[in-house]
Amino acid sequence: MIVDPKSEERLDRAFMALADPIRRRIIARLSRGSATVNELAEPFEISKQAVSKHIQVLEQAGLVTRTRDAQRRPVHLNAVELERMTSWIDRYRLIHEQQFRSLDAVLGAMGASDAAAPPSVDTIKEKEQ
Repeated sequence: MIVDPKSEERLDRAFMALADPIRRRIIARLSRGSATVNELAEPFEISKQAVSKHIQVLEQAGLVTRTRDAQRRPVHLNAVELERMTSWIDRYRLIHEQQFRSLDAVLGAMGASDAAAPPSVDTIKEKEQ
């Protein structure tokens, strides 16, 4: 598989940005719709300036964008970048799910062969006692 360094760097920045619980809560809030810095700062006991810095990190990671609407500067979730992250995660999730399905098939076959096998001498002795 060919790895695109820019894509890897973008993915690294996005995961690092989401490592912070405040930024994850900001993303969760933005999943319900765009909001201003003031609206995003309401639930936090930190300054608006600190929230603004968190938004800058999210923006540099490509997870959010800002637009200008007269005096307002709403922050928007960048769903395309979140979809890229989800696709990356899904690729590895699907690989592991296939491995688990294969393991289930092997264990199922082993269980079926154990049920069809005649009882061992030890099993017969246990039943006699």
